[in-house]
Parts: sequence; structure tokens; C-alpha cells
Amino acid sequence: MQQFDYFIGVDVSKATLDFAVAKANQILFHQQVTNDKRGITQFLKELRQLTKASLKQCLFCVEFTGIYNNPLLNVLHRQGAPIWVERAAHIQESMGLTRGKTDQVDAKRIALFAYKNRDEARLWTPPRAIIAQLDRLTAQRARLVKVIKMLQTPLTDTEGFVGKTERKADQQACAASLKSLKADLQSIDQAIAKLAQRDPELKRLFERVTSVVGISQTTAAEIIVATNEFTTISDPKKFACYAGVVPFERSSGQRRGKPQVSHMVNKKVKSLLHLGAMSAIQHCPQLKLYYKRKVAEGKNKMLVLNNVRNKMVHRIFACVRQDRNYDENFSHSFV
Repeated sequence: MQQFDYFIGVDVSKATLDFAVAKANQILFHQQVTNDKRGITQFLKELRQLTKASLKQCLFCVEFTGIYNNPLLNVLHRQGAPIWVERAAHIQESMGLTRGKTDQVDAKRIALFAYKNRDEARLWTPPRAIIAQLDRLTAQRARLVKVIKMLQTPLTDTEGFVGKTERKADQQACAASLKSLKADLQSIDQAIAKLAQRDPELKRLFERVTSVVGISQTTAAEIIVATNEFTTISDPKKFACYAGVVPFERSSGQRRGKPQVSHMVNKKVKSLLHLGAMSAIQHCPQLKLYYKRKVAEGKNKMLVLNNVRNKMVHRIFACVRQDRNYDENFSHSFV
């Protein structure tokens, strides 16, 4: 396991970066710079002067903030610095009860988090350029779907509450916008399909993942991006937790609560898996029979659907691991 002498917490915003440098459990200094190549290079120069250490001796811990991380990650990766990108919720939960919040305080807390949890550090590796492009396309698609839903839902939910003349006027007012948005959505789907065909490895993963009944191209793209081509998450159980399809027991003393799924999950992936499960119980004979049997036994429908989502996750990872398409009649061969 790699040993580090300095732990650097970085609080990221659109305009600025706050760096807090810690050695052991002690904060040495704090500095704020602009969130661009010039500001980051300036801080790294001063870091070397003040600590007399190489970047390989420093662990940079950063909250995941989407595209605002990119300038920092690009500079650090080019210079070979170890980087740990962690979810903000994980860092916040590990801190316990806290008071006060500023960019400087957050940077110091992240630095101390990195020191205390250094044995659990997962060093960041950049996704391939084609995966970064796929990520941007899926994000654009999600925004388009959200806008279409915002426009379309009021038009369908007002029936019986608004007069026909008013409803028709509303529909006509949004017709051109909806038509254009749906055309853009179709273009994004076509771009994702072309991207998948362009790269052999990406094409293979799409073929394996979409072979599972209920998994669409959109769901496959989100899973491939979320797992960085099944490298950062290769265990189906861990991904099931990440996607919010694994219930956890909540009990204390004599109180025995019902198992519940965590709210700290990737809700986009969870929603897509739910839609996939709804499709699977209609078109996959095995899962359709399983769903009907469990419901007939008196099980809650949402609980059974959650189990279906979990089964689909395990099928996806099995197909990728064994490099084969899903086959309902597949049987293991034992030697």
C-alpha cells in the first residue's frame, strides 16, 4: 500500500479551489486559487517550496463535483499526482456532527478525512476519452428527458380540470418545442449508438449488457459510465448497493425495523433499473414467473420488483465477467 506524507483536501467550486494541506492530523496551511490551469500550477509550485516533497508523496482528496473537477484532475494527472475522488455524502457522513461551513473549513475537513481514511483510499484513474464522451451524451439525454417531462406532464394532467379550449391552446403553444426536443432526444440516442459501434471494447460491453432482458441502450450507457467500463466497480453486490437495490436492516435493541434501501444512491441508475425491471417481468419468462409467484405468496410488489432489479444487476455482471450474451438456457459446466 502506498504511503503518503501529506494529505491535501480540495474544496471545488466553479470559480475557485480551496487547498488545505495536512501532515498527520495537523493542518499546515490553506490557500485559495482560481479554478484554472494557472491557479493550480501556482499552488503546486508553492506546495513544493513549502513542503520540499514530490507530488507522489502527497494524496489529493477531492469531492466529486462533475465538470468543475476537470481542470484540477487534468493538471494533477499529467504530473503523476495520486488523486482520490470521493462522493461528498461519504465525506459528510464520516465527519459526524459538525458546525459551520465555509470553503476553507470544508477543504480542511476533506484533508483530515483523507488522513484518517488513508488505508481506504481509492486512487482515481481517468476514463478513456470515448467514455468521457459517452458520459456527456448521457447527461445531455437526461436533461432533455427532464425538460420534455416538465412540458408534457401539465398537458396530460389537466384533463377534466381545464376546459377543452384552454387545453388545446396549451398543447399548441408547446407543440413546436416538444417536437424539437424529441428530435434532439432521438439525435442523442443515435449518437450513443454510433459511439458504441465505433470502439470495439465499448461495442462488446453494450452487446453483453443489453443482452439481458429489460436493459435498454440508455440503461447500458449509464451502467458503463458509472462503473468506468466495469473497472471501478466490478462486484455486482457493490453495484447493487450503489444503485439502491439492496435493503439494509435498521434495528436497535428490541426494535426491529423493516429492511430499507439507502437514500444515498445513484438515483438515475436506480430509476432506469426500475423501468428495466418493469419491462423484464413482462418479457422475460423466468422473471415474469418469479414476480407472479412472489406476489401470489403475499409479498409486497415493490419488494419483489426490487429483487428483480437485483437479479438483473447480477445477470449483467455475470455476462460481462464471462464475456457472453445472456442466455436463459445457460447452465454452468463443472469439471
